Amino acid sequence: MSNLALVSTLVFVAITAFLSIRKKLGLEKDILIGTVRSALQLLFIGYVLHFVFDTRNPVFIVLILLSMIGIAAWNAGSRAREIRGIRLRIAITLACTEGLTMALLLGFSIIEPTPQYIIPVSGIVIGSSMIVAGIYLNQMKRELEASRGEVETLLALGGTAKQAIQGAVKRSVRSSMIPTIDGMKTVGLVQLPGMMTGMIVAGADPIEAVRYQMLIMFVLASSAALTAILLSQISYRLWFTKDVRLVQSPKQDTKS
Repeated sequence: MSNLALVSTLVFVAITAFLSIRKKLGLEKDILIGTVRSALQLLFIGYVLHFVFDTRNPVFIVLILLSMIGIAAWNAGSRAREIRGIRLRIAITLACTEGLTMALLLGFSIIEPTPQYIIPVSGIVIGSSMIVAGIYLNQMKRELEASRGEVETLLALGGTAKQAIQGAVKRSVRSSMIPTIDGMKTVGLVQLPGMMTGMIVAGADPIEAVRYQMLIMFVLASSAALTAILLSQISYRLWFTKDVRLVQSPKQDTKS
């Protein structure tokens, strides 16, 4: 893509801003900030990856992956910032999911052990897992608000924290995995995913592009399950106080 063509893509941003102004949505500032930030961030990571791909130093690969995990954990944790320690649990979950996924991919020689494969695939896995974690936390908050009485009754009857919350956890895990599973059902029919589209546009054989996309879809399904289940297992106790009472949300604290 030429620089002129790249600049021309700003017409889509202009259309978005125009519609926001016309409908008085008040999103013009956010659109402008988002456009500038995304452009700068992508340019920055482009130069960083160019350097890492040339040096092939494992230390730089690890640093990039740790940065991805840290940023993803911080972002997903904002969904339940009132829960102390949740960001650490998310980081542990993402690290385990990424480590196991990459170990299998490299162990079975599915991808080559080079930065050109490890970093992009890891970015897809970590990014998808971040979304799953965010959905899980959102759903957990809704579940506990809706079934607070049920959970507290089970606790009053002598149930453990795990027994009292397991219904909400199970429903939240299911909800967090549904988008990934639905995506698998419609891929190729409703949408052509980014990796496949990018490879085809770059001139790759469509069949080869499909093979890589199948790899990504299967990896995403596995990582979604690992993320949701592992996060639920290592974080459920955080929803309770030390004396095994449900943590009060900020809204409820204000009312009480």
